[in-house]
Amino acid sequence: MTQPRAPRCVLMAGLPGSGKTTLARALEQQGFIRMCPDEQVWQEHGHYGRDFPRGQYRIRERPILDRIATELHDALTAGRDVVVDHGFWTVEERERWRAAGELAGAQVLLVYLPGDHDTLWKRIDERNRTTYSDPNSMYFSEDDLRRHGNSFVAPGLDESPLVYDGRPETVLTALVDGDTPQSTC
Repeated sequence: MTQPRAPRCVLMAGLPGSGKTTLARALEQQGFIRMCPDEQVWQEHGHYGRDFPRGQYRIRERPILDRIATELHDALTAGRDVVVDHGFWTVEERERWRAAGELAGAQVLLVYLPGDHDTLWKRIDERNRTTYSDPNSMYFSEDDLRRHGNSFVAPGLDESPLVYDGRPETVLTALVDGDTPQSTC
């Protein structure tokens, strides 16, 4: 009798415009539950900088992250695969969420989505021109990107990240193999 495989939990580390939502949606197509704090902030509070003040994001996000942590635990303990569509900018955040996934019995994979300023800004600028009805298209300025870039701590080798190469198959292969290669670029 074969042992059932552990549920899989994908956490991402990356700035706005790095491709997190694109990857998360691709994994969702493969059966993963996609949990996206930004979308829940939008559903409950509207657009950042338009419907509520720009300095209020973290305050409004905190209870949503707490709720998602509970939903993550419930989904993983039920044997479901989950991708958390969030940037996880600090080592402490990533450690906390990794521990939560492991506590629920999941195989946790941290995927790092790097990006240089010009590429990220080009993607964000294009997204800024889309409709306000998309929760992932909140207006984000180039100054916001610079400021957030200064706050972002890229995962170190001690966190065993999979450096994303732009192909969802690479993430799925790492999960099947149980490996977390340092880089696939």
